[in-house]
Amino acid sequence: MNKNTTFAAVLLLIMSLLTACNKQGEKADAYGNFEAVQVTVSAQNNGQLLFLNCEEGQSGTIHQVVGLIDTLDLHLKKQQAHSQYAAILSRLTSVEAQTVVQEQQLKNMTVDRDRIYQLLATGAATQKQKDDIDGAILLTSRQLDATRSQIFSIRAEAEVISKQAEQLTEQIRKCYITHPIDGIILTKFAESGEVVTFGKALYKIADLNSLDLKAYISGYQLSAFQIGQEVEVSIDVSKNEYKVLKGTVSWISSTAEFTPKTIQTKEERVDLVYAVKIKVKNDGSLKIGMPGEIRIIN
Repeated sequence: MNKNTTFAAVLLLIMSLLTACNKQGEKADAYGNFEAVQVTVSAQNNGQLLFLNCEEGQSGTIHQVVGLIDTLDLHLKKQQAHSQYAAILSRLTSVEAQTVVQEQQLKNMTVDRDRIYQLLATGAATQKQKDDIDGAILLTSRQLDATRSQIFSIRAEAEVISKQAEQLTEQIRKCYITHPIDGIILTKFAESGEVVTFGKALYKIADLNSLDLKAYISGYQLSAFQIGQEVEVSIDVSKNEYKVLKGTVSWISSTAEFTPKTIQTKEERVDLVYAVKIKVKNDGSLKIGMPGEIRIIN
């Protein structure tokens, strides 16, 4: 009984190995290389790089602060803008108070004018009194208009200074260097203490939690690939050993292109091909640039 059981187990193992070998021996449906979303983080301001705490191979999380460009000059400009804004508001308060006084004066003069007009009708007031009050009302009215115009100009000036302060705040924020995505630092281009300029590359980061296997297929194969379709992805782990992972078709190009010279396809001679991307969850074994094979699951 034990001999039969052992024989059956050995036979099953041999069949499994033969099946695996045959499957690996089958020509893949597509070939390609793994790639990842890579983001180059660049300086968004000019100044000395006070610190840049990231190293190649180090992991990071989105919005994590890893560096800072000197903000002293920007802070001084912002402080100056706040002082200017405060002075403008003080002027505005004074001019607005002047407007209140002029409005009250105009109101009082209007009452006096109405009374003089009534007295003039009965002969109790003179034409000169009427002319004087009319002239005073006209002058005060023009002064009030000028004061109101001054208020408008001061408010516009305050708005300009306020916008400048907001811009300085935004520039200060951009001096803080943060990770744009969760990922691994691939390359570091700058070091603490360097003077950087706007647009200078500081480091490159990539999300390696999942990688895309970009491959090319012929027009004959196009109908066999669908967005969301699950496929098998094989990678080499040694000279005679491979590893099979599950992948999902995430993108299929809508336009054909001439076959790149470095790309291998299933057919020997294919003039036009379509690019496809297979999203593969990375268990730690996948690397950018690593070759892979795609097989459709029947």
